[in-house]
Amino acid sequence: MSKSVQSVDFLVVGSGIAGLTYALKVAQAGTVAILTKADAGETGTRWAQGGIASVMSADDNFSSHVDDTLVAGDGLCDLDAVNILVEEGPQAVRNLIAWGVNFTRLGGKASPFDLHREGGHGKARILHAGDITGAEIERALLEAVRNHPNIRVLEHRFALELITGHFLIEQIDAKLTCHGVYALDRDSGRIETWLSPRTVLCTGGVGQVYLHTTNPGVSTGDGIAMASRAGARVANMEFLQFHPTALYDPMRGPFLISEAVRGAGAILLDSHGEAFMAEEHALKDLAPRDIVTRAIDRRMKALGDSCVYLDARALGAHAQKKFPNIYARCLEAGIRMDREPIPVTPSAHYLCGGIDTDLHGRTSIRGLYACGECAHTGVHGANRLASNSLLEAVVFSARAAEHSLAQKVSPVASGRVRRWDRKGTKEHREEIVIRHLHDTVRRIMWNFVGIVRTSDRLQRAARHLRLVRDEVEVFYKGTVITQSLLELRNAARVAQLITECAIRRRESRGLHSSLDFPRHAKEPRNTVLRHRV
Repeated sequence: MSKSVQSVDFLVVGSGIAGLTYALKVAQAGTVAILTKADAGETGTRWAQGGIASVMSADDNFSSHVDDTLVAGDGLCDLDAVNILVEEGPQAVRNLIAWGVNFTRLGGKASPFDLHREGGHGKARILHAGDITGAEIERALLEAVRNHPNIRVLEHRFALELITGHFLIEQIDAKLTCHGVYALDRDSGRIETWLSPRTVLCTGGVGQVYLHTTNPGVSTGDGIAMASRAGARVANMEFLQFHPTALYDPMRGPFLISEAVRGAGAILLDSHGEAFMAEEHALKDLAPRDIVTRAIDRRMKALGDSCVYLDARALGAHAQKKFPNIYARCLEAGIRMDREPIPVTPSAHYLCGGIDTDLHGRTSIRGLYACGECAHTGVHGANRLASNSLLEAVVFSARAAEHSLAQKVSPVASGRVRRWDRKGTKEHREEIVIRHLHDTVRRIMWNFVGIVRTSDRLQRAARHLRLVRDEVEVFYKGTVITQSLLELRNAARVAQLITECAIRRRESRGLHSSLDFPRHAKEPRNTVLRHRV
């Protein structure tokens, strides 16, 4: 056995909205450990600006929210999952408020919520906390978690692999079962063994697989890669949403300009000052994200430009009051958004596929759940409706918690788990090569598996990624492991999953746009992959 073996009733990997919600829901029934590879607040949740969509006003209704979600999903949403999302949404929001989240209201605490409207929504139903909604949710949930006596948050713990059959000294179950994870303590370099009859992956997105992304540096697809290696089903990885409006700032990198800015009246212009969305869709600048993103991509290519422009000047002084965080970030780039258009470009933003789950967050591996962006629930179909992401995370993590509490389980004895003999260190002696390989993965994905795809580009990506994978495995089989090496290994695997799913989808649908297959296939289908272990 490794030097450090610990057992808990519930094991959570990831400290964003999904992981924290799950932990708070199950903590009354037993011990909970939350492993997070960076500081606990460094999550994709914290970067979410716009808000959380839910039916919270008298002039809105469930059927409207369902219809908007289905339209955005382009024929591939799971209707049962969408109904659950929408109907359980208001209670999920009330749970967040009970845990201390302060959503912006029109007046005092008893006044109605200040609801925004975003692209693809027929009604104003987006609750927000200024323009830093994710940061406010992360703050409140972390505070609630840290105040709970049954929950431990362990920072700088990088989950390496799921503990399943081939990591056991003797086989315990006939069915593939998860018994916990191995994790690298980044500070000590020690490999820890965490055992639990219930493990939930809430590891977020995959944006760092692409060269340009709105995601934080931690978003390297770790949970998806780990689950795939263990033999879990993954689905619809080809549907990677590119947010249409990230600040184009070559010096500092992309920064998300929330869809709420367009919801407040901003419009897209090309470099000639022409508004172009009216000719693309009836909803103009508030069309679904995939449509807006492709329209921007076409306009940039047609004019040979690196960006288009988001004109929010009509908001006047209201811009700084309503979007203070965005206003300040634009100011850092030398842009007064109330006086001049903001240069914007699409960036990799959100994965609509992931680890395949049922309506209770269960994966194809017994004892393993997945929630949040790393999970594929079927809610988003081929394209996510704006601000449904935070709602999906809190609704389905609560459902996973409910299912976990109902299961009678027996912990695995530590003596049945194999020893992990590898060592960890803070920096690999070939760190520069590892960073170069990660950059190579990002460029391959951006150039060949981007907004618009062709069969030739996808095949080229697949060939290049196989070469990268082989190099990565040489490093991984060495004597020591580091966080950067683990992230590279995971990112390379996720890149292969995205590419393989894209090759298999011989049509254009939602976020997957193929020049070789420009039409819908007759029958909508999911793309499901499973690695045999």
